[in-house]
Amino acid sequence: MRSIIAGKIFSCTLLLMCASQLPAQTTVSLDRESETGTFQLLRNGQPYAIHGAGGQVKLDLLKQLGGNSIRTWGADNLGHLLDAAHQRGLTVCVGMWLGHPRHGFDYNDRRSVVGQLETCLKTVERYKSHPAVLLWGIGNEMEEGGDNPAVWYAVDHIAREIKRIDPDHPTMTVIAELGEHKVENLHRFCPHVDIVGINSYGSIGTVAERYRKQGGTKPYIITEHGPRGPWESPKTTWGAPIEPTSTKKAEHYDLGYRRAVAENPSQCLGSYSFLWGNKQETTATWFGMLLPDGTRLAAADVMSEHWTGRPVANRCPEIHELNVGGVGKVRPGQELLAAVVAEDAEPDQLAYQWVLRSDAVVVANGNDSQSAENEIPDAIVGSGNQVEVHMPTGGGGYRLFVYVRDGHGGAAVANVPLYVDAPIQAIAATKPKLPLVIYADDLANAPYTPSGFMGNIAAIEFDLDCTDQPHSGETCLRVSYNAADQWGGVAWQSPANDWDGEQAGGFDLSQASALEFWARGETGAEKVNFLVGLNTTDGVYHDSGKTELSGVQLTTEWKRYRVPLTGLDTGRIKNGFGFSLAGQGRAVTFYLDDVQYVK
Repeated sequence: MRSIIAGKIFSCTLLLMCASQLPAQTTVSLDRESETGTFQLLRNGQPYAIHGAGGQVKLDLLKQLGGNSIRTWGADNLGHLLDAAHQRGLTVCVGMWLGHPRHGFDYNDRRSVVGQLETCLKTVERYKSHPAVLLWGIGNEMEEGGDNPAVWYAVDHIAREIKRIDPDHPTMTVIAELGEHKVENLHRFCPHVDIVGINSYGSIGTVAERYRKQGGTKPYIITEHGPRGPWESPKTTWGAPIEPTSTKKAEHYDLGYRRAVAENPSQCLGSYSFLWGNKQETTATWFGMLLPDGTRLAAADVMSEHWTGRPVANRCPEIHELNVGGVGKVRPGQELLAAVVAEDAEPDQLAYQWVLRSDAVVVANGNDSQSAENEIPDAIVGSGNQVEVHMPTGGGGYRLFVYVRDGHGGAAVANVPLYVDAPIQAIAATKPKLPLVIYADDLANAPYTPSGFMGNIAAIEFDLDCTDQPHSGETCLRVSYNAADQWGGVAWQSPANDWDGEQAGGFDLSQASALEFWARGETGAEKVNFLVGLNTTDGVYHDSGKTELSGVQLTTEWKRYRVPLTGLDTGRIKNGFGFSLAGQGRAVTFYLDDVQYVK
């Protein structure tokens, strides 16, 4: 199911204040009443029900709406986040990312498993005394089918060691729904895990009953819940999932919380709604309680009412209907009439924004990253609640979005999938402002995703938040290739995982003169190849050109490298950066920082 971050092995940002400046540590314990069997969290001895959301943006708004806790999926930038949460009276369920077998992580490889354990324990050692820490979340959906004992043994080993060094905070691991044997195996193999985190979407209404029927005796937290996911929603004839309006989604947030949390106080400790923020996952709006500008959607209002017991003062608008003439497959260049029926309870003056985007018709798989779909320029004619839509001549999938705002921090959104029945034509790549940063500190909306793992992927380890002598800022990228032979590499792609050039994306970098980056080696003997572009033949959306900086021998000191683009067709670069290296008779480690395209 869902996660914001894919395929990282996390390290922590160094907390830049001394221990004397931190507030007093809090103690969190798990209590079970002997007579009724009711579980509850106690924070400094006081009952603490989790009114939370997954994410780390707009914390003031979360607090204002009655939230008291946030959940992370990894420990990147953790020190700053803990400080920010504590300043607002919020707690943090600290996630520690564990490798997924489908991403190439091998739980039978002792070196990888021990390295993962050590990374988690470093996080606990560094932050266990911070007063904002609520509990430790060990992994997210790494169990996949749930039948591999090696995964559970690794989780329990981490939980056991955490308890040894930090007895003051409970441990939890997070699973994707319940499956057939996940609950049984978790209870059997993980005695040191205190709490079961459950991510549940379409079937959340029955999760409490199913958990107990499968032998669940540990307390649980609903660690992700929201609308029905695209994998469990109806689809068009060409396979595009049909997204509910934000109004309909709010109803599912409400049902999920009532059934799984409010009606099961003896075993459920609370929930973390998904997602406090926004993200591209299947569409630009499927998951997210906020729009990119921080405007609330109805899901935020619904959860606020559950947290506080009262409705928000000014509620989000509602969308009752979105009508598009000729919905479904349309002709190239066809003009459609679109109208939305919306209302506001207050009532406020409503403003309307219409956007036509390409739609790759890709249902996101779990925590895999996706790049934003391209907007189609000049497709909308008119304004208000009724407009004309001029469809492109190029075939393929599209989505028409309408955003309705009330001017008081509330909004509603809906979309409808469309399909132009014609040969696919490439949509022009977006021309970005330069410099275009590929990797740097706190890069919230990276243009390219490091999703293109190649060669011996099981030997590749990534730490995107390494604090070991970064070139600038607080972090750098640490890469390890833990094999003596074969080869491996990673490409930064747009969109993620588009090997065959079938999806719109990439960037028009014709204004850039070079790709620049800083690199250093662990020993100074590392040889690495660096690339721009990868696939120049397959698919409509292939790289327009490619080049390589081959056989670079790194030094132990940071050095700037430059890949010139003069004479190269950079009208669409889908694979914006990458590296490859051959086995060098030993494990190889090197560092990257400040990767960017420049004029």
